[in-house]
Amino acid sequence: MFSKSKINDPSPKPADSSAPRTDKAPEAAKPAAPQAASSEFKASAPKAKPPASVLSSDLHVSGNLKTTGDIQVEGTVEGDIRAHLLTIGEGATIKGEVIADDVVINGRIVGRVRGLKVRLTSTARVEGDIIHKTIAIESGAHFEGSVQRQDDPLNGKPKTGQAQAATAAPAGQ
Repeated sequence: MFSKSKINDPSPKPADSSAPRTDKAPEAAKPAAPQAASSEFKASAPKAKPPASVLSSDLHVSGNLKTTGDIQVEGTVEGDIRAHLLTIGEGATIKGEVIADDVVINGRIVGRVRGLKVRLTSTARVEGDIIHKTIAIESGAHFEGSVQRQDDPLNGKPKTGQAQAATAAPAGQ
């Protein structure tokens, strides 16, 4: 019964289609204002999330890179990298410290890795320490160094806090 009444509802709409002829002008004016407002929101949306910067495979960078956005490295970087999302391509090599909220390693890193989420894929080669909140290491990944979990791995200060906590633990015993 309910589905039949729903089927009957569309039939009044064609009857209403004759009535909106007078309403079409006001309806056309009404959406124009929300569209202008939506275009303002669209203008601010790209500012919040710009596209990832890609460093191609033939690019060699000597120096530090720092952004609040995303970086995809396919070439070679000799220096530190700080980003929101950092993706290291299979042919990429990084020689320096890497700090990012989210790190996906497909290539080679020689240096420390700090990240909230760190993922080493099967093609990853890391020579250095990894400080993370969560980590995933796929089968086949090569890793040489130490792994340390921290609640705030992006900040260098928690090391001393952990050292103090470690010192406080024996004192409490």
